[in-house]
Formats: sequence, structure tokens, C-alpha cells
Amino acid sequence: MLVLGDAHASEPDRQQTLLELYRTLEPDSVLQVGDLERYDLPAPTWFVAGNNEDFDVIDALRAGEKPPETGNVHLLASTAATVDGLCVAGLSGNFAPTKYDLPRDELEGDRRRHFTHEDVERAAALEDIDIFLTHEAPTDLLSYGYDPGCKHVDDLLAALEPELCLVGHHHRHRESVVGDTRVVSLAPAWERYYTLDPETLALEGHDHELSAGEE
Repeated sequence: MLVLGDAHASEPDRQQTLLELYRTLEPDSVLQVGDLERYDLPAPTWFVAGNNEDFDVIDALRAGEKPPETGNVHLLASTAATVDGLCVAGLSGNFAPTKYDLPRDELEGDRRRHFTHEDVERAAALEDIDIFLTHEAPTDLLSYGYDPGCKHVDDLLAALEPELCLVGHHHRHRESVVGDTRVVSLAPAWERYYTLDPETLALEGHDHELSAGEE
């Protein structure tokens, strides 16, 4: 199973790198942790929405629609799916304290990028989760002189107790253990890709050369 961090594939060089990974590795299935920005892909991909997406497409996927510009993508928005025999769930969006208590249908424009209390409550009701995908990090994983983690993600990990949580957004590889959950913040897809053994949940990172034009 292929696992990818943020892609930011609206940028041509990064889209090229993303598609090269698919073509070269020929994965049967892919997990991705947000800021995808490309929704027609060569292999089945389960992802959570980040804070940089086409939110008209994301809203359509939330509603169970399949817009013409999409193919092989499956949005995990406080939902779960069976992928290679594993139960994979995800929380889409990032946290904004001024928007968290609003109903989702009151979020407009780019503010649709946030998750709300409704999204967290729906995710917390899921059961038997093996892998949890989130764009936001839990606390005690990263530090910038302050902890950028989100307590709502902490609460979800405590409720769901997945074996593995994969995190996007921060563009750096970090690992921690929260309760009984191994938590991994993923490097971006233009720097590293990961492979996951569905039998053992062993995650292995692989550095690769950057596409032309990337720093």
C-alpha cells in the first residue's frame, strides 16, 4: 500500500511528481493525508481533505457525488472504508476555533476547509478503526517553540484507539505514541513516499529525487 503526505498538486511540478509516483510504483491502493489538489488519479486513493483543496469538489465528494473531474478518489470525511482488509477512517479539514462550533452548512467559501464539532462527533462514533487519517496533528507530536497540535484530534485518538494515525499539513516527518496509537506526521509527497504493510502496519519511508523545478 502506498502512503503519501501533502501533495499540493495544483502546482505543476508537484503534480508531475505525484503522478510519477503512481506510474512508477503502480500501487493497488493509496492513502493520502490532505492538500491533495488532484482528484483524478491512476489508482484508488482514500484521502482526507486538507486546508488547500478545490472545495467545490470536496463538497460534492462529501455529498456522495462523483464530479467529472474526479476518478479513483474516495474522501474520508468522518467516515470509514475497508482498504486492503483494514478499516481506515479520516477527519477532513483543519481546526479554526472561531468556526468549530458552527454547523458545517454555515461554512462558506474557503472556510469550508475547517472541520466542525459535527465532524468530530461523527468521527468519534466510528468503530473498529485500524488506521486514522487526519490533516491536523495531535498534541505532543510537533513543536515550533509551541505545540501546534489539536486537542480534538487527541480526543478522537482516545475514543477510536486506532493502531496507526497518519498526519499531514506540517510537511515534516515526526513520530510519537499517543496512548496505544503510533502517530506519524508525514513528509510531503515531493520529498518522500511511504509503503505500508497491511498485515503488520509497518510503515517505511523512501526518499526520492525531486522533480525539476522543486527546491
